Amino acid sequence: MMKTKHILFQPTGVCSRAIDVTADENDVIQQVFFTGGCNGNLQGISLLVRGQKIDDVISRLQGIRCGTKGTSCPDQLCEALKELKRAPLEE
Repeated sequence: MMKTKHILFQPTGVCSRAIDVTADENDVIQQVFFTGGCNGNLQGISLLVRGQKIDDVISRLQGIRCGTKGTSCPDQLCEALKELKRAPLEE
């Protein structure tokens, strides 16, 4: 059975209040759930990144801004993914 790693990330500077993300031992994203924010858009992002490598998602989404904010939900997802890469594997 493949090991996974999981975090619950608290984003800053955006409308979403939490990002729950899980990846497998090969750094492939298994699932992403956003709490709050633009529900339809964030469901779409969650489905699009599923099955993608963490580093690939970071390279595509990092630095995206939302309006006049210095960040965005996709950018905060990248911060969550960076933290997830350092998380311990679980059984």
